Amino acid sequence: MRRWELLFETVSRYFGAVGALAAVALAALIVYDSAMRYLFHEGSVALQELEWHLFDILFLMGMAYALKHDKHVRVDILYTRFSPKMKAWVKMITMLFFVIPFGLLIVWYGWDFALQSYLQHEGSPDPGGLCCRWMIKSVTVIAFVQLIFQALAETAKARRELKGAGA
Repeated sequence: MRRWELLFETVSRYFGAVGALAAVALAALIVYDSAMRYLFHEGSVALQELEWHLFDILFLMGMAYALKHDKHVRVDILYTRFSPKMKAWVKMITMLFFVIPFGLLIVWYGWDFALQSYLQHEGSPDPGGLCCRWMIKSVTVIAFVQLIFQALAETAKARRELKGAGA
């Protein structure tokens, strides 16, 4: 494994850890928010928005981690019947023609989206909501950059598998 692949996989592992921490924080926040609403009739717009942000972090940071561990969505009913060589081809083709181009598209448009949010000091339109909406929009860009890097590492792994299989 090359040094850059190891770096991308290490960063994906850290992203997965951040996603796991977001899941724990999200669960605790939901319990707290629900208790406050139903037991004490006190609600908070900021807490509800924070729940959305934590869910975004959990999902976005988990993408590269899921790809690294081959736990992403695909049609397993077909994929499990493929030979190792065919699996490597499918992995390489999907990374090169679907994951990486889609990731580049999200990064391209997401960058402007996050930058515009920052320049406008965008916050929640709801009274009592969170400020600095650019932060969560930036997480989208960062997460998709890492997804692209992990897809490149997966492509390199698939290429090595094909070389080893005598493609």
